[in-house]
Amino acid sequence: MKWIETVVIIKSESPEMALDLVSGLFMEFCLQGVVIEEPGRDPFADWGEDAIESSDRYAVKGYFPKDDKADLRLDEVRERLAGLSEIGEFSYEIEYTEVDEEDWAESWKEFFWPEKISERIVVKPTWREYEAQGDDIIIEIDPGMAFGTGAHPTTALCIRMLEKHLKADDSILDVGTGSGILLAASAKLGAGFLHGTDIDDVAVIVARENLLLNKVPETSFLVEAGDLVDKISRQYDVAVANILAEVVVRLLDNLPARVKDGGLMIFSGIITERMEMVLEKIRTVGLEVIEVMEDGGWVAICAKKS
Repeated sequence: MKWIETVVIIKSESPEMALDLVSGLFMEFCLQGVVIEEPGRDPFADWGEDAIESSDRYAVKGYFPKDDKADLRLDEVRERLAGLSEIGEFSYEIEYTEVDEEDWAESWKEFFWPEKISERIVVKPTWREYEAQGDDIIIEIDPGMAFGTGAHPTTALCIRMLEKHLKADDSILDVGTGSGILLAASAKLGAGFLHGTDIDDVAVIVARENLLLNKVPETSFLVEAGDLVDKISRQYDVAVANILAEVVVRLLDNLPARVKDGGLMIFSGIITERMEMVLEKIRTVGLEVIEVMEDGGWVAICAKKS
């Protein structure tokens, strides 16, 4: 199968906001193998001489299947990008490259190396070697074509929040689970039942495979396709959502009902410029803000249901 590699190169005075908008668009169109490139971040520095260098540009990369709907999808992306660039006040260039699936699979893997993203947790791609040190907790991950590798600050912030606030046997709801990395981290930190949802069927398959890869028993998790929390009927100790700020605001209308009294909600994928918008919504629905973490222009918020 052939794929169309689509790269949006961004020029902006607020590149984090532009990356947020474009990556959100890619997620909306269910592009696969999404990679966010940012200069100045070198997460691979400690992991060997053959690690690739940090990017020299702000860009979002993803893949469309080359099928009879490809031209229509590309036209829609171009149209939406034009509108987003006006909203976010950024300029951009689009690059397209046709690639074979085998070539994509190998070249894409060059981007990902083991990375210690919290005090104890190391995210290790399955195709890399890493020797545990001290009390390291290693998460094996093969993102495949699902979103979520641990390299981006939004995922790292979520995992740091979980490491700090998660209690043994807490049940977890992960909205927009992607590769399942947050569920895998929760399991390694001692969580009980794990429930992940995602609008992308590919993500559901990948998340399930990654949980099994990390030796999470099949009886202790459920990963399913669905729109946000529409299908959720039970309540959880902790809910986590690493998604766009606008989606977090919409999610807050219904998510608190799926969390137990005294339970926690962790939100990430929020750029600094939109933090106040999310905090205002959190307070409006009656939640207590417990902690705010920031990293590289991105924010994670932990809130409590009183």
